[in-house]
Amino acid sequence: MPSRLALAVDIGGTKTAAALVAVGADDARVLAVRTAPTPAREGSDAVLTGALDLADCVRAEAADTSLGEGAAGGHIEALGIASAGVVDTVRGAITHATDALPGWAGTDIAGPARERFGVPVSVLNDVHGHGVGEARFGVGRGRSSLLLAAIGTGIGGCHLVDGAPVTGAHGAAGHIGHVTVPEADGIACTCGRTGHLEGLASGPGILALAARLGAVGEDGAPVSRGADLAARAARAPGSPAAEAYRLAGRATGRMLGGLLNVLDVDAVALTGGVAAVGEPWTSALAEGIAAEAMDVVAATPLLPAAAGTHAALLGAAAWTLDGL
Repeated sequence: MPSRLALAVDIGGTKTAAALVAVGADDARVLAVRTAPTPAREGSDAVLTGALDLADCVRAEAADTSLGEGAAGGHIEALGIASAGVVDTVRGAITHATDALPGWAGTDIAGPARERFGVPVSVLNDVHGHGVGEARFGVGRGRSSLLLAAIGTGIGGCHLVDGAPVTGAHGAAGHIGHVTVPEADGIACTCGRTGHLEGLASGPGILALAARLGAVGEDGAPVSRGADLAARAARAPGSPAAEAYRLAGRATGRMLGGLLNVLDVDAVALTGGVAAVGEPWTSALAEGIAAEAMDVVAATPLLPAAAGTHAALLGAAAWTLDGL
């Protein structure tokens, strides 16, 4: 069976990507990709226009070259868009969003995209898109269920069953960073509440935690970059930097252990900058899971995500083709 072609767009708070994707029965390939900074501070119209312009560039590139030949005769069947924010997947619109994209809430994405490209359009949350990509083309391949945990600048997740994301009644399922953990008691979260995991264990949360513990850089000032903090943690296992990663890792593990008790998935896929740091975060994560997970789910595989940097684009493309 030949691959089918779709355009895919991934709209994030700092970067937007667009790609031409060939989706087969068991694999997906990015044939062309373009990226650009997201003009978040210029408002929702600029963000959407920029994203669609980027997709148009990819479409033009595909038309001018041999890209896509052999894939459904080179015909682009649909456009899939993965976006930050809570998505009403029926309307293809954003219902809620953080200050990372000011004014993004209320934006109709599908309507303008459909009018411009003249093909069916599907819109889903960016972490849900990443989850679909991972479930079908990464470590979730061949598994009936998967929990994707994205631990980076924010903390998000996606529960997938048979390769499809569980989006929830309001499109908000998977906000695992907004689970309460005791370690975050009194700490402000990006959602405006306190006590949520994201406020403590995201990249910015760990930097703030390290500063509270007294971590400083070579110049004696508080460490302001995650890479520098991770390097200090690796060099000095007993340092405040290492302790910040240990505390954040254990809290994240406790959250995941609790979710394993609820969801009982086949595997957990880890992605994001914090998840790539290594020790002492990794060992602390395992300790946290062991502290909370019931024996029956305690051995659930915990795996690094494998679908690659374009996972959300692969997922968005597969998702929109599913809807045809």
